[in-house]
Amino acid sequence: MCGIVGYIGNRSCIDIIYKGLQRLEYRGYDSAGIAVLKNNEISMVKSEGKLAKLEASLSKLPQDASRGIGHTRWATHGIPDTINAHPHVDGSVALVHNGIIENYLELKSQLQKEGVKFVSQTDTEVALQMFIKLYKQHKDPSKTIFALVKVLKGAFSLGILLADHPDELFVVKYGSPLVIGRGQGENFFASDAMALVGHTSKFCFLNDKEIARITPNEIEIWNFAGESLPLQFTEVNISSASTEKQGFRHYMLKEIHEQPRVMSSMIKRFVNADAGTLNIADMGLDKLDLKRINNIHMVACGTAYYSAVAAKYMIEPAAGIPVNVELASEFRYRSPWLNRDSLVIAVSQSGETADTLACVKHAKDAGAQIFSICNVQMSSIPRASHATLYMEAGPEIGVASTKAFTGMLLAHYLVGLAMGVRRNRVSSDELKRALNDLRNLPALVEHAVDSKADVEKVCAKYYESTNFIYMGRGTSFPIALEGALKLKEISYIHAEGYAGGELKHGPIALIDRHMPVVALCPRDNQYEKMVSNIEEVKARQGRVIAVGAADDEALKVIGHDYLVFPEIANPALQAIISVVPLQLLSYYIAVMRGTDVDQPRNLAKSVTVE
Repeated sequence: MCGIVGYIGNRSCIDIIYKGLQRLEYRGYDSAGIAVLKNNEISMVKSEGKLAKLEASLSKLPQDASRGIGHTRWATHGIPDTINAHPHVDGSVALVHNGIIENYLELKSQLQKEGVKFVSQTDTEVALQMFIKLYKQHKDPSKTIFALVKVLKGAFSLGILLADHPDELFVVKYGSPLVIGRGQGENFFASDAMALVGHTSKFCFLNDKEIARITPNEIEIWNFAGESLPLQFTEVNISSASTEKQGFRHYMLKEIHEQPRVMSSMIKRFVNADAGTLNIADMGLDKLDLKRINNIHMVACGTAYYSAVAAKYMIEPAAGIPVNVELASEFRYRSPWLNRDSLVIAVSQSGETADTLACVKHAKDAGAQIFSICNVQMSSIPRASHATLYMEAGPEIGVASTKAFTGMLLAHYLVGLAMGVRRNRVSSDELKRALNDLRNLPALVEHAVDSKADVEKVCAKYYESTNFIYMGRGTSFPIALEGALKLKEISYIHAEGYAGGELKHGPIALIDRHMPVVALCPRDNQYEKMVSNIEEVKARQGRVIAVGAADDEALKVIGHDYLVFPEIANPALQAIISVVPLQLLSYYIAVMRGTDVDQPRNLAKSVTVE
């Protein structure tokens, strides 16, 4: 969740670190700081709030300093203020930390008895003071770190700057992401390769329980047992254009517009149009033993979880295998039944979601096969999986997921279709129809995006509402859940999603003339039932925003307001298209309310703590 950037080389490091932190703003944060080293003296500036406040203080740092570490903090222990912001510095040591030190209270109590005075409320300062204590004993930074990791419990990535070792930086990875970038006469580290765009394309992705020593010309890595490890660098090219707004007011709007391109790119990679087949190997499914699978568990959090709920409607009937969908934060704690015949599908845009990664490790230990659906190359979840389907949707900077969500939905549909083909449950005619539908999908998604002006007009009527209900049936039910999540994420309006048939089992008590109800109503096999649910809302004076096909005149009459989506007979692909008007609805309502669309309060893009 927090962002970490470090540099050692011959250039001034301040701008490099600050711009790196800017590229990590999407991860979510509430304070920031930078510490640099010059002439064996550490200088530091910190600020609560956005990076723009920190920028005003950068002139206080020695401008030609060529070693430094920076941090954007998402508060876990201690309120978001300047004192609790990172880096934490005491004398000749500066430290930044991403993660949680679970035994910090025990360690803090021990250190306080030994006379250590603490100035912050953070668990990070405990790690700093414990390092200082051990450093006095071991004298050597590497030996100190080996001793430190034996004491700390939890999840932590650390970056350490030492005044008496000016030509070295040290990093530790355990549970939170960390990557080293290699340059010419300079080296970098960060919690995400995105931070180093424009400086290097050569990255070493650290694994858990690894420690690195970084100098301008050398990189050394050891495991926690002190064994030296080989350096393995991967070429990762991230264009600077992909991390810019390119004329759009917000990243979120840009990413909504990118969805047709993402759809087209995925279909091109995973569908052999000339042969009329699926590229199953490119999906990673050829690395799995599909024949032995008799149960599937899907684990995810947030938006990815709602995509997995939709996946159940896509994969289970096509593959003929029962699919269980669970929140990753609950899954491993209930002792789920797993064996070698189980397939666990982990879904995560970042590939770093802590709860989902923990589920992967738990399921792997139980002998299950692990298949992941992710967007970020070389992230932790794919590296822990037996096989991975990469969406390759490009960097998603807006905290509220848009193109990654629809990319996940398409990935789920393709996986279900491929499993059905492999298990002889999808006929050649069914496959042909599905591939034809897929060819039409990008154009239909683009048409849905082009309806933004009509959506904006509807939003003007409802942006001051304090509550919303979303409802849908079948594949539209998880889309309703996602629509409600998007609205509350970026507009701070309380919103809930429900299955249409569940409304009368309690939530209908909330309906009155002040309650807007967004009703997804494609003309599928549950259309008539959904219309009945809308009538029930209308009878209780609820304000109905119906979402349906352009030529559905009957539905237009029922609703107070109407949002249009392009229509397709395939229910799974209709679900993908139906997402777009809900994304636009949440976006324009948030804009009208004046909230921070791309960086909503309290939220982080990549949740790397449990």
